[in-house]
Amino acid sequence: MGTADVEAVWRIESARIVAALTRFTGDFGLAEDAAQEAVAEALVSWPLASPANPAGWLMATARRRAIDAIRRRTALHDRYALLAADSAVDEEIDPDKIDDVLALMFISCHPVLSPEARVALTLRVVAGLSSEEIARAFLVSVPTVQARITRGKKTIAAAGVPFELPPAAERRERLGGVLSVIYVIFTEGSTATSGDRLLRPDVAYEAIRLARTLAALQPAEPEVHGLLALCELTAARFPARTGPDGSPILLEDQDRRRWDISAIRRGLTALSKASTRGLGAYGLQAAIAATHASAPSVEATDWDRIVVLYEALGRVAPSPVVELNRAVAVAMASGPAQALAIVDELIASDRLPGSHLVPTVRGELLARLGRRPEARAELELAARLCANQRERSVLLRKAATLG
Repeated sequence: MGTADVEAVWRIESARIVAALTRFTGDFGLAEDAAQEAVAEALVSWPLASPANPAGWLMATARRRAIDAIRRRTALHDRYALLAADSAVDEEIDPDKIDDVLALMFISCHPVLSPEARVALTLRVVAGLSSEEIARAFLVSVPTVQARITRGKKTIAAAGVPFELPPAAERRERLGGVLSVIYVIFTEGSTATSGDRLLRPDVAYEAIRLARTLAALQPAEPEVHGLLALCELTAARFPARTGPDGSPILLEDQDRRRWDISAIRRGLTALSKASTRGLGAYGLQAAIAATHASAPSVEATDWDRIVVLYEALGRVAPSPVVELNRAVAVAMASGPAQALAIVDELIASDRLPGSHLVPTVRGELLARLGRRPEARAELELAARLCANQRERSVLLRKAATLG
């Protein structure tokens, strides 16, 4: 077994291993460190002798590393003796202990952590990504990622966060935080905020894997299925969103035959589960994505329905981005003049300062109204504000066509 095999096993089993170790030691930081040491040892030993039970091997090795660490750093001999005696238990990871994985997700997304630390810890301990992979995904340095993870673990330890599922009432309150972390990870993968790539599919698909895990662990929560539906339906368009050279392809120019039909089916199935008790914010966004997915073309899209869904989303989860997207839908349903009034109101209230999205939409609307010099100025402004090189190139090409 080579490096790829170790990485594959770790990616699949990491959450259950770290969760089991955390319950075993009572120390989240120690558990994650011990698991990483086991992976490092596997990279050396597995190519020489492949274990019959790779996941069990990682669990047993990490358990031994945890015991060694406890022995080195504490004088509590009775606790060490207890752990050492327990080390002879079956190396198999109990797949039925799904609460451990769920508890791990809630710890990684605990409110005491900064948003950056939540994302880094979730990708590290739940998704099993390395510091290098997280750094590449979010275009930050490896030391920055490692510092976020270290600070996050120290914060959890200092706050005395227990390894357990929150009570039912608190769990529902904190579930929104878990969902928002997965959403942030997926959003970065589906439209990178900076860099030279429009898409980061590896990041997006890790978010989808996390959403699927959460849906399996919390099947009675509609918004979990709503987020999964949104991710699946959005990712279904990935194959058609970029050309061979990585350049963006706009929605109206995409070859819809390249959309992933299987992902659309999975998304629609999740959306039906989300609809059992009325759609929340993620479910409404998924319903918008489903309307796009069911349309044969931009012209044949039910834009009136999308406008209504954005209006509902604006009441459930009001934000300037929702209003901007509603303006785009209004432009398609009722014409650009009405939509421009919505955008100008956003500008007057300064609700999206510094964002390239507002001048992008305003430039498009002005172009449709025949106000070409104004449209070009807006698109050039959007290009200056945009940090993603691929998006910037599209904006500059559009501005150039307006002469």
